[in-house]
Amino acid sequence: MPGAAPETPSDCLVFFGASGDLARKSIFPSLYRMVKAGTLTVPVIGVAFSSWSLDDLKQRAHDAVEATATGIDDAHAMERLLALLRYVDGDYQDPATFDALRECLGTCQFPTHYLAIPPVLFGTVVQGLKGVGLHENARVVVEKPFGRDLASARELNSVITDAFDEHAIFRIDHFLGKEEIMNLLYFRFANSMFEPIWNRNYIESIQVTFAESFGVRGRGSFYESAGALRDVVENHLFQIVALLAMEAPTYQGYGAVQAAKANVFKGMRPLTRHDYVRGQFKGYRDEEGVAPHSDVETFAAVRLFIDSWRWSGVPFYLRTGKCLATSAGEVVVNFKRPPQALFGDAMDPDQHPNRLRFRLQPEGEIGLGVRVKRPGEEFVGHERELLLPTESPLELEPYERLLTDALAGDSALFTHEDSVEAAWRVVDGVLTDHAATIPYTPGTWGPEEAAGRLIGEDGPWHNPEAHAATDGGN
Repeated sequence: MPGAAPETPSDCLVFFGASGDLARKSIFPSLYRMVKAGTLTVPVIGVAFSSWSLDDLKQRAHDAVEATATGIDDAHAMERLLALLRYVDGDYQDPATFDALRECLGTCQFPTHYLAIPPVLFGTVVQGLKGVGLHENARVVVEKPFGRDLASARELNSVITDAFDEHAIFRIDHFLGKEEIMNLLYFRFANSMFEPIWNRNYIESIQVTFAESFGVRGRGSFYESAGALRDVVENHLFQIVALLAMEAPTYQGYGAVQAAKANVFKGMRPLTRHDYVRGQFKGYRDEEGVAPHSDVETFAAVRLFIDSWRWSGVPFYLRTGKCLATSAGEVVVNFKRPPQALFGDAMDPDQHPNRLRFRLQPEGEIGLGVRVKRPGEEFVGHERELLLPTESPLELEPYERLLTDALAGDSALFTHEDSVEAAWRVVDGVLTDHAATIPYTPGTWGPEEAAGRLIGEDGPWHNPEAHAATDGGN
């Protein structure tokens, strides 16, 4: 089946949905940064059905970059981006649109087609590309969600693989392009001192929290079709778990990383209703586009097990939610307690003697929590944290990194078919077999049941704001 060879750099970027919000908020600013960095030198063809002209597209690109925090800080780079832009206007269901695109491509032989459009249009565009031969020697980049359940994921994959080989399909999840997510992979396999204790013998439990202090922000109709489990847990949080739990890749290369992650997804035990707490913040049903009696979850907490030699019996606790106490993302690895209670205070059930904490957002940092003795004659201590900030002004924005990789044919940070289907198998049952949502007050950490019934004695939950300080406090 046609598709650009993995090592072949693309000589053109085509992105469908050029007039959409994603293009304005993320794509144009990322293309501008790529031009500044020298990683984008090929033509960029925007495609949309908006009765636009090329001048309209250039104005949208200019305005999108100008609206960013840094604005247009390199006029020559902005000029170079605008010079690279081309535009095709037309209905995706009209074959003439793809004839016009083929003409616009001219001598380009290895295009990357980026579908920054709703998934319901993927099949239409893919078939349109195939109809005029634009799938040959090409790659396709598709945005999540990759289906709504296992059946729809398989159906979507069938549509795309009808025209493209798997190696030419890049399923983009911007979360995987974040610097702190990549640092999880690097930290694990660049530091050998943790490998002997990175298993069920020394780790008691792992918590992953991805919290947002705001609501659905006018996207009520979207959230009604998704919910927190589909929107965050099944993709973002599962990807974090895969990086934490994967075995060492057998060789240096994106194929080995993908295979190791896929094995984690395949080892995940399917969730049951007893492993899942659903919540809905009070006031959600008043949002525009939300049904008056909606039962869609805006909070999801799950208890996950991985049936492997390394992780047997170790619970992974994942939670996400809207209108929570703060906006932050963190991973906390709780190590087991000492085998003998030499010091009574260190055995306090509300305190973990040792933990490794990865702060993913808003700032990046790694903290190692240990207990140290307080000054005085008694053997009484307290928890202190050795802190390493990991943020850098040189960090690439997720879409900048991912689009650069797609043009180069590097799929290390993209999701593959087997991983997508394996992840859906884990949650497929509880998409329909679950308890009703539990109301919770905005500004809290969600329903009490997530702490009591779900995490129980493995708790308490680590709440990110409690360790946001950088002075090595308690």
